[in-house]
Amino acid sequence: MGRMKNDGRKRQWTDKDKQPIPTAKVSLHSKKILLSVWWDMYSVIYYELLEPNQTINADVYNEQLCRLNLELIKKRPRLVNIKKVLFHRDNARPHKAQTTLQKISEFNWELLSHPAYSPDIVPSDFHLFRALQNFLLGKKLNSKQDVQNELSGFFASKTESFYSNGIKKLSVRWREIVNSGGKYIID
Repeated sequence: MGRMKNDGRKRQWTDKDKQPIPTAKVSLHSKKILLSVWWDMYSVIYYELLEPNQTINADVYNEQLCRLNLELIKKRPRLVNIKKVLFHRDNARPHKAQTTLQKISEFNWELLSHPAYSPDIVPSDFHLFRALQNFLLGKKLNSKQDVQNELSGFFASKTESFYSNGIKKLSVRWREIVNSGGKYIID
């Protein structure tokens, strides 16, 4: 997160019969930290930052879901015990792996369907992450702790209406996609 500069590569002009001098490309994302976040109409329920350059596979995702379930029990006991958790996720491979579907079933969560190739209806993408991107614009974050501090501040600064508006937009966007015959929403 934050802006990184890639100063290591420059354009080279050479004669047409000469090859340019090879230069190693400085990694654009050498300090990339992946954020996983789960939220509802009231606030962020749980989030975690992976270690730099760590990715999510089904095993990592299932461990995250276990931690999410513990947070749900603490923060939303009525939802877990009396009502039913409606769980929406996109179609990333770890999210639709058989072990993940078993974990969701084990927690007795109801899985909302998600059309293939529809990134424009994921509330985290069109609502939460867009606002987070604007919040972080121009900030230089040098450590995982810096990222953690900024995230905590961002999530705490958002009102309940911010979260509920993001969730409410899901049904509106879903209708727009259906009415347009499945075309992407560009906004």
